[in-house]
Amino acid sequence: MKLSVIIVHYQVKDLLRKCILSIKKYFHGFEYEVIVADNNSPNPEWKSLISEFPDVLFLSLEENLGFSKANNLAVTHAKGEYVYILNPDTEIEGDYFKEILDFADSQFAFGALGLRMHNAKGEFLPESKRSVPALINSFEKLFTPFNSNSKSYYRNDIGEFDIAEVDIMTGANLLVKKSVYAQVGGFDEQYFMYGEDIDLCYTIRRSGFRNFYYGKYSILHYKGESTVKDEVYLGRFYDAMAIFIGKYYKKQKPLQYLLMKFGLTIKHASDLKKLTHLSPEEK
Repeated sequence: MKLSVIIVHYQVKDLLRKCILSIKKYFHGFEYEVIVADNNSPNPEWKSLISEFPDVLFLSLEENLGFSKANNLAVTHAKGEYVYILNPDTEIEGDYFKEILDFADSQFAFGALGLRMHNAKGEFLPESKRSVPALINSFEKLFTPFNSNSKSYYRNDIGEFDIAEVDIMTGANLLVKKSVYAQVGGFDEQYFMYGEDIDLCYTIRRSGFRNFYYGKYSILHYKGESTVKDEVYLGRFYDAMAIFIGKYYKKQKPLQYLLMKFGLTIKHASDLKKLTHLSPEEK
């Protein structure tokens, strides 16, 4: 089998249905399977999809394992040469995936690939292509306006429709050679949610493989539709960033680590303060 699509689901049944339908509509010319891992969604309505899509493997988890653990578990069931980590709030938009798989096959030391993403308004999502978090680009991301002309955190030196080698792509749509995924150990399960995609892509690069941004084709990402922007969200996000800098900077570059930790602490406090002034509709 060529491809295993891995979807970790939580509480977005209607979006998950659209995602699966888009896969079935546009995936042609190669053998694939779809594996959905439900992270113990409180609302059981998603189970109606089991009978609607009998050829999809649904895994009903008994607890919310988080993004990393649930994906790693689902990948153990995968039969494909490649695994495609895909968010349930995404949609494939064209008959282009055979070309993408052919591109991956043609690359020496291929590791992973991410497609261009846009939101429901058609706006490009810059997290589609990123650099490894470091002192300067992290402070740029956290505290300064978006710079469209620099090799920044969001790799603005690469056009949104380009095909180029990059360090980091998003876990919302991430094609990985399964043998590479296994070699690097999959997602680091220290991360419950957020940051695990950065860590995985960085680990793949550090292991001698090449990562690619494929801007020629796009997917729709209803960004944030399955995420409540509350204190728990902020805590998980900033905890993930703290795990990353602790793992790669604390011993290796202690001064940078201290500065980055300070910046994260300040920004977390600022975001918490802003959150208290938002209405429920804005969160």
